[in-house]
Amino acid sequence: MWQFVKYTLATIVGMFLFLLVSIILVAGIGSAMSSSDSEYELKENSILKLDLNRPMGENASNEDNPFSDFPNPFFSSTEKIGLIQIISALERARVDDKIKGVYLDVSFPIAGYAQLSEIRDALEKFKKSGKFVYAYSNSYSEKAYYLASVSNQLYLNPAGLLDFNGISVQYMFYKKAFDKLEIEPMVFRVGTYKSAVEPFIREDMSPENKEQSLSFIRSINQVIFNKISQSKGISVPRLDRIADSLQAMNPHNAEKLGMLKLSYWDQFESLLKKAVKIGEKDKLTMVKLSDYLHAKNPIPEVEGTKKIAILVAEGEIVGTRGGEGSIGSDDFVKELRKLRDNSSVKAIVLRIDSPGGSSLASDIMWREILLAKKVKPVIASMSNYAASGGYYMAMGADAIVAQPTTITGSIGIFAQWLNLDNFFKNKLGITQDHVNTHEHSHFLNSAGRLTDFEKSIIQNMVNEGYESFTSKAAAGRKMSLEKLKSIAGGRVWTGEQAKKIGLVDELGGLDKAIELAAQKSKLKSGEYKVAVYPKAKSFFDTLLESATSAEAMEMRWAKSNLPWAKSVFELDRLKKREGFLAMMPYMMELE
Repeated sequence: MWQFVKYTLATIVGMFLFLLVSIILVAGIGSAMSSSDSEYELKENSILKLDLNRPMGENASNEDNPFSDFPNPFFSSTEKIGLIQIISALERARVDDKIKGVYLDVSFPIAGYAQLSEIRDALEKFKKSGKFVYAYSNSYSEKAYYLASVSNQLYLNPAGLLDFNGISVQYMFYKKAFDKLEIEPMVFRVGTYKSAVEPFIREDMSPENKEQSLSFIRSINQVIFNKISQSKGISVPRLDRIADSLQAMNPHNAEKLGMLKLSYWDQFESLLKKAVKIGEKDKLTMVKLSDYLHAKNPIPEVEGTKKIAILVAEGEIVGTRGGEGSIGSDDFVKELRKLRDNSSVKAIVLRIDSPGGSSLASDIMWREILLAKKVKPVIASMSNYAASGGYYMAMGADAIVAQPTTITGSIGIFAQWLNLDNFFKNKLGITQDHVNTHEHSHFLNSAGRLTDFEKSIIQNMVNEGYESFTSKAAAGRKMSLEKLKSIAGGRVWTGEQAKKIGLVDELGGLDKAIELAAQKSKLKSGEYKVAVYPKAKSFFDTLLESATSAEAMEMRWAKSNLPWAKSVFELDRLKKREGFLAMMPYMMELE
């Protein structure tokens, strides 16, 4: 099925490839001739506009997509916004005399609660400078309101909508689809709570999975409601009643409840003009994030060469070679060794945002982290996720820092295999046959059935993998194996819960991890620079990479234009997950 789709799409892609490459060449020449790298001239009484209605990554290019308004079937017009860039801009704006405040444009942020918490903390710090933070939107999602509630003034369009009803977690299950397609999933796991295999063998959540899921979303919800309560002066019990009764869905009720104020855009614009002390007929000076990061930095550059390096590891752990939105052990090890051997780098902060993946790749990276910390301090900083294979990486560090809303733990191993024999034979009319030199020569060589003996071999390997994972975790956390196993078993925890049970050392964001790294390397404030690795790819680098990868172009075109193709790609992704995995529950959506 995938091959048919692939060849069909390749034909379509070929029709447009020449045109696309021509566009890239012309745009590249234009970009090279432009002054995009020149310093942005910042005006007095400027307002930093943070448009957070885009997918958020840990590290992204400062450049905007010049083709954002250009209709095309092959590359996304919505580029990621980088958390590290947002935090850096807010720290600069805090001491920049030309920036008078922040306008927060956030309706539906595509980000995790841990990332939003980092931004929220940075905005709190920004407000302490005496400058304002105003938020305005036509509607607010649950996540958007959590972030916007930190504002001095929070406004909603009178005809808008506030989604405030608590947090839900949703999983997608494939068992019935597999039954209809005559696909037999075979799973091997250790741990009562290792629920990543459930979508393939169940139609709903197991009692254990419901227990752990309810536990961690309650923990996250408590953190969020506590912060909203502090910002808005509304008690948590009252917020609970508002959420349960959906009172805030009506914008006028939300205003009466003290959650926000109602305003049309022109009225809000007048409020901004008053805040920066300009006339009603004067024009506001709004500065977008990418432009501000190209303006003169008001923070003096640190002299000398001492650095604390932030090494970003973001995405699913896929094996030796990673790609867009994934982590490969070869790529990670190469970067880490460079930092380990660089004498100017005095400490390393691992910034992890990963639900896990390949257990082999996780172990390779864990080993390299142990070698690095023999040379210099290594601190793990957890973002939205550092679970299973993500935790495998973190446990090798000198210390672990997590946000209270981080999802972590999930210490466990599983393997999966799809028997496609009946699917091929009965649904597609395809049969297979083979000859062997030995009894098990065909073992794991095709998508066929496994004998009971072969299943026992895989289960034993999964058991051994779990023993290895838990033993290394116990050593890393300096606790007994018995205690470690009592909180492992594949169970997912929030950062706040993990701190209480000893899986995490400190609660906080990236700034806290940098602070710990400086302490351990005996660096004082003002003695070091912070550098981020690997360097974020520019828009044109990403575009050129996509253009030279036929498969990437095919996938982007299909997902944008063929609704049914998403299911095909998802099934292909599931098939590629066969093997030994250290991964958290699949398809988790928090809202």
